[in-house]
Amino acid sequence: MKLTVLGCSGTYAAPGNPCSGYLVQSGETSVLMDAGPGTLGELQRHIRLEDLDAVLISHSHPDHWVEVPVLRNALRYVLDRSGVPLFTTAETVKLISAACHEQVSPTFEMSTVSDGSEFTVGPLTVRCSRTDHPPETLAFCVDDGERRLAYSADTGPGWSFEEFGGPPIDLGICEATFREGSPQALDSAASGGGVHMTACEAGAMARRSGVGSLIVTHLLPGADPLAAAEEASAAYGAEATVASSGLVREI
Repeated sequence: MKLTVLGCSGTYAAPGNPCSGYLVQSGETSVLMDAGPGTLGELQRHIRLEDLDAVLISHSHPDHWVEVPVLRNALRYVLDRSGVPLFTTAETVKLISAACHEQVSPTFEMSTVSDGSEFTVGPLTVRCSRTDHPPETLAFCVDDGERRLAYSADTGPGWSFEEFGGPPIDLGICEATFREGSPQALDSAASGGGVHMTACEAGAMARRSGVGSLIVTHLLPGADPLAAAEEASAAYGAEATVASSGLVREI
């Protein structure tokens, strides 16, 4: 499998870095995992839109899905594509449908997924796990039969890659929105958590889960990536990479 980071900026896009979007490829199969603002242009640097096989959207917060209606316009009105599978939560289905004036079909074949859902896209098996984040938010584990990649989407520290069970995860992409001790992290903890992780929490969770390699992502615009990498690495017990637009990782 190959992972390409299209964008990884948390909450809103930073200069040169769109919001959340990841391209997962195995053989001839290409899957878009989240489609935040700005990701469509980056996607076309790596594949033709005609070759996109499926879209996975983790949840209904706009920094993770609002490029979908624009993608729908390209597929429907320019490329004449139909039947592209799209998997997401019930709330996100409603929002996408409304944004497309209830004309999602036939461009997308929408499927509602939830905690515990499992489906296939070509040679890939995808499993879903609800995270510690409002609203309903799904992490994805993608398995090609030889390697496993997992994406936390947005989550607080009450969720773990361990929820997927099975063999160890070869590559974990985990959100690390806050720095330990930052005002945002302290506010989140004071309100009971369940919003986002710190880089330290992401590293510690990945270590407990036995993740083979860790990429931390969803940093806020203006955050110090080197400091986040140091914090995550110290807790992980090995070098953690901070996601950046255009980063490619073979697993």
